Amino acid sequence: MRIIPAIDIMNGMCVRLSKGDYNTQKIYSENPLEVAKKFEDNGLQYLHLVDLDGARSNHIVNHKVLYEIASKTKLKIDFGGGLKNVQDIEIAFQSGARQITVGSIAVNDRVLFLEWFKMYGPHRIILGADCTNRKIATMGWQQKSELDVIDFIQEYEAIGLKNVICTEISKDGMLEGTANELYAEILAATHVNLIASGGVSSLEDITALEKTGCEGVIIGKAIYEGRITLKELSMLC
Repeated sequence: MRIIPAIDIMNGMCVRLSKGDYNTQKIYSENPLEVAKKFEDNGLQYLHLVDLDGARSNHIVNHKVLYEIASKTKLKIDFGGGLKNVQDIEIAFQSGARQITVGSIAVNDRVLFLEWFKMYGPHRIILGADCTNRKIATMGWQQKSELDVIDFIQEYEAIGLKNVICTEISKDGMLEGTANELYAEILAATHVNLIASGGVSSLEDITALEKTGCEGVIIGKAIYEGRITLKELSMLC
């Protein structure tokens, strides 16, 4: 299972939120590149980079941070937040993203998402299937839909989509454990490469997700709060 540390960017700084609430932001570093280099120095190969300003502004904002990290580390970066048109996507890829994560457009403009999927292919696009009580949320988790998460994933798996990040929003940033039952349901109903996100608080949580069959796990607050050390994560890589 891939270990994927997370950096969420707001105003150019590394922050974390709780349950996606922008009012709960906590700054962990004013230098995201420094954080990314620590990940790399400890043997981690991947990075989940989220443009929180972009998610709220409906266009890419922190592409310079993406470029700096991509050009000064060898981390394989998936980037999300504010990607609402081809120009945003091109900026993300030109700035060094290996993959992009798209959620809101997949909900609000299926035709456009399918155009992007055909243009860039299944290996470069990750479906962001973030939900609360199984219902998909969009626009930086500020808007809720009535779409069931499994129905949503199955719809796009049917056209060839392979990679999915699923965050149970009620777990995100809470350090209270992961949504293992939900992930087990998704994996029983689909054949996607599922990346779990939200709630990781210990090495035991990571082990449980691996047993569930997740292809990857995104870890954020547990690292920043010292619940899991980078040395411990390096042993899992």
